[in-house]
Amino acid sequence: MIFIKILVEVIDHTEEEEILIRCHRADEEIHALVNKIKTEKLVILGYYEDKISRIKISDIYYFEAVDGKVFAYCKDNVHEVKQKLYELEELCKGIHCFRASKSTILNIAKISSIHPSISGRFQALLDNGETVVISRQYVPTLKHILGL
Repeated sequence: MIFIKILVEVIDHTEEEEILIRCHRADEEIHALVNKIKTEKLVILGYYEDKISRIKISDIYYFEAVDGKVFAYCKDNVHEVKQKLYELEELCKGIHCFRASKSTILNIAKISSIHPSISGRFQALLDNGETVVISRQYVPTLKHILGL
């Protein structure tokens, strides 16, 4: 059994907060932990039924651009967001999200299964039961992320 020592140090408010991970090897488990920390901290504003909500990136299944507007699809509702898709792609870089098509950014952590479709495309079944098409030009990115 391996024991990991965890230290928490309270610092002065003038100092920058940081998380340091010291390990023998940066394996998949360490990368998953880093991604979890990053996504839990990252929040965007969403507009739903005349209300403004703070939405954690980790709660978003995918972003989609439709008719010049961008929407964040969560488990039970859809929020309009003010960022452009390219801005969200940059914001989410390296944290379980990737461009799945010209109009979609997909959260990999919300994928239940993936299977090939027609014309070199893939289909992703999400945890909420929705299906999202992954364009063939983005399939190599998906394969790389999944280590295939």
